[in-house]
Amino acid sequence: MKIQEISDLAAPGIAPYVGLTDREMRRSDIFVAESPKVISTALDSGLKPLSFLCERKHIEGDAADVISRSPDMTVFTGSRELLASITGYTLTRGVLCAMKRPEPLDAASLLSGAKRVCVVYDVCDSTNVGVIFRTAAALGYDAVILSSTSCDPLNRRVIRVSMGTVFRIPWAMVPDVAGLLKETGFKSVSMALTERSVSLEDFSVDADERYALLLGSEGYGLPQKVIDGSDVVIRIPMHYGVDSLNVGAAAAIALWTFRK
Repeated sequence: MKIQEISDLAAPGIAPYVGLTDREMRRSDIFVAESPKVISTALDSGLKPLSFLCERKHIEGDAADVISRSPDMTVFTGSRELLASITGYTLTRGVLCAMKRPEPLDAASLLSGAKRVCVVYDVCDSTNVGVIFRTAAALGYDAVILSSTSCDPLNRRVIRVSMGTVFRIPWAMVPDVAGLLKETGFKSVSMALTERSVSLEDFSVDADERYALLLGSEGYGLPQKVIDGSDVVIRIPMHYGVDSLNVGAAAAIALWTFRK
């Protein structure tokens, strides 16, 4: 293990940790995972670490186990205040890991044997995407498909909120969600408030059917063309004049209903 003290943004090797935007991360072959548990999950999934950024006190504390799994990696370190000034936020459990971005999966191949798929369409909030991944993984979904305009699943906050499930459940980002679902033989189920919406209370889930559940953006939901092209449109019954739920909460209810 090579420990390297850093003092400013110009230190060689720390560029991946310095405020990369979601768009910049997508163009990069590196992503950053945060916290010992999440980093350990990524390592268990076979992902390659490149370096660590760690508070000095955690090198032999909370981060010791994950660092010991990659003894040849450089560990950049400094005080809590210094690392917060460099990264722009206080580190969770005091450790980050820059990792090699995995090769993207082929979406059609991914869905060839799948029965239940969660589709994230234009969802840009990293917290919501993380919640959806964690829920889909916990309920046994076979894959997550994202429109190319959704938040990157390897965004640091998505990874953290998902508790590392982005490394466990297969996923792919695609430009043509509707075409992919039609090509792979899925029954598309859109969540939307329309005149043709069927209440979840009244919809009978066929255990043998292949369902793809589509979840839309936080602001306007699913585009009308996606809704019109769906096989089924569903809604969650509401009370007290509430007309909608946060997409993360709605996803949990619908994913449970359509689980295998």
